[in-house]
Amino acid sequence: MSDFNTNFWSVYVAGLTVIGILACLLLLWITARKKVVPQADNTTGHVWDDDLREMNNPMPRWWMWLFVFTIVFGLLYLVAYPGLGSYQGELKWSTRGEYDTDMDKAAKELAPLYAQFTARKTEELVGDANAMAIGERLFMNNCAQCHGSDARGTKGFPNLADADWLHGGTPDKIKETVTGGRRGQMPPMAAAVGTPDDVKNVANYVLSLSNSPHDSLRAQLGKAKFTACAACHGIDGKGNQAVGAPNLTDDIWLHGWGEQAIINMVNNGKVNEMPAQQGKLTDAQIHVLASYVWGLSNKPTAAKP
Repeated sequence: MSDFNTNFWSVYVAGLTVIGILACLLLLWITARKKVVPQADNTTGHVWDDDLREMNNPMPRWWMWLFVFTIVFGLLYLVAYPGLGSYQGELKWSTRGEYDTDMDKAAKELAPLYAQFTARKTEELVGDANAMAIGERLFMNNCAQCHGSDARGTKGFPNLADADWLHGGTPDKIKETVTGGRRGQMPPMAAAVGTPDDVKNVANYVLSLSNSPHDSLRAQLGKAKFTACAACHGIDGKGNQAVGAPNLTDDIWLHGWGEQAIINMVNNGKVNEMPAQQGKLTDAQIHVLASYVWGLSNKPTAAKP
C-alpha cells in the first residue's frame, strides 16, 4: 500500500495516456509514408478465397483528417480537464465541484419552498400536510435505506415510529441527531462481568427487567454482576439518553432478543453509527425532516390558518 502514498501511480497513469496518444500519431505517420507497389491491376497482390483481392486504393482524406482531429482534441482535452494522473487541468473541473454546484443551484431554487417552514415549530409542521409530504420524501431519499419505508426499522436500526429513543425524542434532540449523526458503542463487557456462567446470569437478569421469559434463579445470581453494566444503563436498567444507552426494561430489543443474543452482546460489544446529514441537507430540510420523524410517534397539532 506504500505505493499509493507517492506520485508513482499518478505518473504511471499520465505516462500511459500520453504514450497511447503519441502511438496513434506515430501509427498515422507510418501508414502515411508506407508505399505499396501496386500490381498492373491496382491490387496489392493479396488474394483470399481464390477471388477476393485487396485493392491499393488510398485511404480517404476525410478519414485521415478525422483521425488527426481526434488526436488534437484528446491533447486539448487533457490540458483543460483532469486525465493525466493527479493533474487537475486548467479548468480545475471535478465531479465534486460539479456536484456542489448542482446542489447549490437546487438549494437556491428550493429556498422559497422551505422558507415557509423554517420559522414554524415542529408541533405546527406536523399538522401541515404539505410539510409532511415533503418530509416524507426527504425521509424516503435519505433515511428509509436503514430505517425502512415505514420507519419501523429492523435489527440494528431503530424503530422511529414508537416512543423509545436512545438519545431523546424531543424535536431538538431529533434535529441534533439528524444534523450531526450518532455513534453508539458498547464495549465487550465479559471480562468485567466475570466468568461465562456470570455472563449467562447477567443475560437472564436483563431479561427479567422487562418481564421477558428467563431463568429466575440465574437472574437473582446475575443481579450483583449487573453493576458492571450500570454505569451506562443505570442501576435500574432504564438506560441513559445522554450516552445513548438503551432502556433494558421496555422489552424493545435493537440487536435481537433472547438469552443468546444478550450473551453475544456482552461478550462482543456493538458499534452502531448513523451518518450526519449536515452538508448533505440544508438546515431547512433538516428541520422539516426532523419534524416528520417526530410526528411519526406524536399526534399532530392543528395547523394555524
